[in-house]
Amino acid sequence: MSEISIIVATDKNRAIGYKNRLLFRLPDDLKRFKGLTTGHTIIMGRKTFESLPKGALPHRRNLVLSRKQDLSYPDTEIFHSLEAAINACKEEAELFIIGGESIYTEALPLATRLYLTEVNATAPRADAFFPEIDPTVWQEKSREFHPTDEKHPCSFAFVDYLRK
Repeated sequence: MSEISIIVATDKNRAIGYKNRLLFRLPDDLKRFKGLTTGHTIIMGRKTFESLPKGALPHRRNLVLSRKQDLSYPDTEIFHSLEAAINACKEEAELFIIGGESIYTEALPLATRLYLTEVNATAPRADAFFPEIDPTVWQEKSREFHPTDEKHPCSFAFVDYLRK
């Protein structure tokens, strides 16, 4: 069985998006996302996929979840349930859940690792949120702080959690 990892950036209120867009542009967060997910399978909801500027992310197996029948996108595989998508990845060491809100909520009880970018700011508007992280279930394994600089409008931390 594959290790299921969740990767997400959240603000102080666990907000993750607004109108199907990321809340913050943090180049180091995007580099980390690319570094961790390249060469792996990524699972996302249809709206998350449609928000990607160039479609399927290169050098990754892109699985898209949708209830819509007869849906297809270039360089993707469509599944009608998270369970079916995970079952199609049994041979893989690690797969990544990359959003959105409902997929994160469904996947959190199945996940063994969380890769969070905790942004030290509150988004002015948000309509999608990450579920609360229960400290009785999750243990923080590492935290790497990044200060505000010319490319990053607010400070943030890369925080990795493991299921207890």
